[in-house]
Amino acid sequence: MRRIVLASSSPARLHVLRQAGLDPTVMVSGVDEEAVSAPSVSQLVGALARAKAAAVAARVDDALVIGCDSLLEFDGQAQGKPVTVEQAAGWWRARCGRTGILHTGHCLIDTSTGQEAAEVAETVICFGSPTEAEIRAYLGTDEPMQVAGAFTIEGLGGWFVDGLDGDAGNVLGLSLPVLRRLLLKLGLSITDLWIPSEQRHGWI
Repeated sequence: MRRIVLASSSPARLHVLRQAGLDPTVMVSGVDEEAVSAPSVSQLVGALARAKAAAVAARVDDALVIGCDSLLEFDGQAQGKPVTVEQAAGWWRARCGRTGILHTGHCLIDTSTGQEAAEVAETVICFGSPTEAEIRAYLGTDEPMQVAGAFTIEGLGGWFVDGLDGDAGNVLGLSLPVLRRLLLKLGLSITDLWIPSEQRHGWI
């Protein structure tokens, strides 16, 4: 079996991969995200995903390294993890009943060959209209302070998202269809990487 390394500390990304039959090792890249810039949100997440994958790939041998980065685009501006509770509150008030685009960059590097493949996926988020009391209660849970755009769909934030247009996995931080395409570009089949079902018992 090929070693798979996830260049991210995101519990959601790890859960997505494990649910889908993989058993990645987690290795945080240490990339300074503020030092990376790009002319668009889509290009920025792509650049960040590659930087994270490359940083980890330089430290491991014979592995498939997966780097990802997610940002919400709203009114043309990128929203990552909020810096303050008031910033997160402002984001939520502004987008009530409106839509945003969740961009996730994906980069796969095969350290045994040096080959790499990358793709950015987008999912439209249709936000609900939480009341001020609901916004304050949600911010009080600290969940939105840990995620891009200050929202989740799988946690408490799911109550305030009316719908999605696109891949839900992309909103969780990693698109399985995208990762499958990247593997194919490197001549690899996802089915060859699945952990036997008996080994996966107890994960899910």
